[in-house]
Amino acid sequence: MKKNIIFDTIKILKTIFVKGKRRQEETNLRLSGKKIIALVDEEFEDLELWYPIYRVREEGAEVHLAGFEKGKKYIGKYGVPAVADLSFAEIRSSEYDGILVPGGWAPDKLRRYGKVLEVVREMNEAKKPIGQICHAGWVLISAGILKGVTVTSTPGIRDDMENAGAVWKDEPVVIDGHIVSARRPPDLPEYGKAFVDALAARA
Repeated sequence: MKKNIIFDTIKILKTIFVKGKRRQEETNLRLSGKKIIALVDEEFEDLELWYPIYRVREEGAEVHLAGFEKGKKYIGKYGVPAVADLSFAEIRSSEYDGILVPGGWAPDKLRRYGKVLEVVREMNEAKKPIGQICHAGWVLISAGILKGVTVTSTPGIRDDMENAGAVWKDEPVVIDGHIVSARRPPDLPEYGKAFVDALAARA
């Protein structure tokens, strides 16, 4: 069963990549020159990491994956790998235009790294787009940036979000300023579009 899930997930990602390459050739690239950081740790939700990455890449953005250890291969919940291009310690928020935080169980690990929280806070202070989906809200909670912010997430962490001061809504995608949030994998098309739009709107 798990092998079938892995195969199907990889097939979907390959399809997204091929369509993205074709789109690059056919359209003007809205995010040309933009640089995005995507956080990664073990047991990330495979599609929630890779779909947004491919989505911004097909619009011309450069994406770097950051993990605790540079060069390490992290494995998603369903077996899809992701290799860190750089370590958390190497991230310089001033060099990036936005940040993506995946769901899955990775956020419970990511929220424990001081450098991750520092980068998220710096992105927030600079009003750079922050994309978060599913359980990724845990990272924003630990960074202390959700008070008064309207967001969504997987319903399982609704109480956590509200206890952190957020205004929670059960909607596919919620945009509050520079923070773009989504619930689950079925919401990825709307989430990807919203994050791209947020990046494109920045001068």
